[in-house]
Amino acid sequence: MSVSVLTTGGTIASLPSPDGDVRVAVHGAELVPGQAVRVHEVMLAHSFNLTRADVLRLARRILAELEDPAVEGVVVTHGTDTMEETAYLLDLVLPPASTVVLTGAQRHASAPDADGPRNLADALRVAADPRARGMGAVITMGGQIHAARYATKAHTLALEAFASPGQGPVGLVRGTHVDVRRPPARPDGFRLTELGDLEARVDIVPVFLDADGVQIAACRAAGARGLVVQALGTGNPTPGVLRELETCLREGIAVLVTSRCAQGPATPVYGAGGGADLAKAGAVFAGSLNAPKARLLLMAALAAEPHPAKALDRLRPHLGQYL
Repeated sequence: MSVSVLTTGGTIASLPSPDGDVRVAVHGAELVPGQAVRVHEVMLAHSFNLTRADVLRLARRILAELEDPAVEGVVVTHGTDTMEETAYLLDLVLPPASTVVLTGAQRHASAPDADGPRNLADALRVAADPRARGMGAVITMGGQIHAARYATKAHTLALEAFASPGQGPVGLVRGTHVDVRRPPARPDGFRLTELGDLEARVDIVPVFLDADGVQIAACRAAGARGLVVQALGTGNPTPGVLRELETCLREGIAVLVTSRCAQGPATPVYGAGGGADLAKAGAVFAGSLNAPKARLLLMAALAAEPHPAKALDRLRPHLGQYL
């Protein structure tokens, strides 16, 4: 049995350029010298430059690797900026018994305190550990294992960059020992073949003091088929945002409501223009699922079920664990 390593770039594969900025420069095989693993360079890019097409290409390559009975797990090296989104999309399409471990670095490869080598070694241990079977996609960095469904980048520079607000890590790596505390629950996902190119436009709209909803009108004009709202508190809009969202819902645009708070669920509590009125208009509340992941979930649901109501029904099982 073996572990495959798929590399995509990111800080773990970056070095300072002559003018001082940091750029991806280290090719896949150079990241794991002397390791008895299969290494495939899928791309060499900063994660802030990745597209949906890139992530879907990565997903197809991972599924191809997992079809090999000799492969017990896959490690993906990835930039940390969008790692949580890639991990979540992978988690939505991975087979039930699969294990994919994403890792990266907060320091470039030549930094005196480079964290990439340790993170990669930890990820390889997790991917090869029988207790990690069926965990789906996880992020391993800073000695912690985070489920893709809860992980978020919580610090721009700290070595322990990821957290799972309200949940905590599902495991730890201590030296050579992998401690899986509680495998994450995984509802039935989507088949990658259902998703096509994820072409449905879904936009994220923030809510803030006195927001008038002009961004929502612009998204509607741009052809959005779905909207994810980063609402106030438990999921409350402003009057202007509520008016625009009610128009969207009447026109058949699917709306998911998240909270801009770092912890706690979006849930319809308040009337008089609050989240309860959004729910009555047909918006669906996403609990503690954050906006970037809610966007991917809605995109996947709209790809699988083009009718908005059916798409919302398709994604509801994925929201239960966040309520």
